[in-house]
Amino acid sequence: MTTALPATPDYDAWPIEAHLETLTFSPRLVTVRWSDGRESRYHSIWLRENAADDSTINPATRERILDLSALPGWPEIAGAEIDAAGALCVDFAPEQLRLRFHPGWLHAHDYDNAEDPEAPLVAVQLWHGGPEAAPESLDAGGLLDTTPDSEAEETILAPALESVLGKGLVRLRGLPTEPGSLEAIARRIGPVRPTNFGLLFDVKAKPDPDSNAYTSIALPPHTDLPTREYHPGLQMLHCLENSVAGGQAVMLDGFAVAEALRQRDPEAFDTLTRVHWCFANTARTTDYVWYSPMIRLDDRGELLEVRIADFLRGPLQTDFDEVESAYAALMTLQAMLREPEFAIRFTYAPGDLVIFDNRRLLHARDAFEGSSGHRWLQGCYMERDEIRSRYRMVERRRRERRVAAKGQQES
Repeated sequence: MTTALPATPDYDAWPIEAHLETLTFSPRLVTVRWSDGRESRYHSIWLRENAADDSTINPATRERILDLSALPGWPEIAGAEIDAAGALCVDFAPEQLRLRFHPGWLHAHDYDNAEDPEAPLVAVQLWHGGPEAAPESLDAGGLLDTTPDSEAEETILAPALESVLGKGLVRLRGLPTEPGSLEAIARRIGPVRPTNFGLLFDVKAKPDPDSNAYTSIALPPHTDLPTREYHPGLQMLHCLENSVAGGQAVMLDGFAVAEALRQRDPEAFDTLTRVHWCFANTARTTDYVWYSPMIRLDDRGELLEVRIADFLRGPLQTDFDEVESAYAALMTLQAMLREPEFAIRFTYAPGDLVIFDNRRLLHARDAFEGSSGHRWLQGCYMERDEIRSRYRMVERRRRERRVAAKGQQES
């Protein structure tokens, strides 16, 4: 008699939140009832391609090797039962193959009852600023002293990841101020994305600059590198020195501004989701150009990204009849970006690291007096995928500990 639970088709751990109680089946469908009262239906073909046996996945990589079109016929169910371990057992015809399915994995992947399988990992929270507002700040002083993938690291990283995924922004405090330490910090999340500005870039006034960021002038609210087909999803700015007069940092939730625009002026909002603007960075040694709307929505009409940087806009190239409405919408947006209610203002202290979603947040800077001291930030980019992957790994480790703790209790 089989007593061990079957493997799952991934590397994750799936706690058994509910047990299989009863089932019925037809050739192309299994219907099960769980101990929590839920009823779930699974198609035979879905079950067949999501099995965890060696004919379906490579056990070394957990990647699928099954080609459904190579099967002798449409997978049909010849029999089904709940075995002694609580797993779902299905006999498939015409293969004459019995496969077992882990109940925790099945319950977690119940597409029959899923509300929104593409929902964000953390609920998106729009925010406004104001005179008293400040970025969410966390003490990260011991981050580099922790072991990667340890619970100690997770204690620091998990709330930071949640803040970036939900609000688009977090400020970590108490980090080292040695030049280059940003790379080690960033790699606790994922790979760094190099650009023509380097793997790490220094944000400070310098002679012969190739970006307005490398001067002491004020910068208007913007996203970085809108001139790229895929402008970076995340940006990190790490303060090493700051003793200048002025130079306050400014952050705005671009999604909150876009939603306010949608309410106030639907026509302008629609225009900015439709008209493709030219974004260009034509430096002495590089020439990056991309065309895109300033506001992009996903297939459900939800905000996906904003791409805004006045100082990196090239000449508008659009339909003749769209030009005036496009500029009218642009000026409406520009005026909103100056409204104090949207902005958070703060001063960097040495050891501060701000992580923000570069496709959602806009950042800006007040002018500063270069001769009054030194202001040195180091920055880097990475993709949204990296922070989502890292957060999923944190959640996976939490599930593994829950499964292990439950196993100890039962033993």
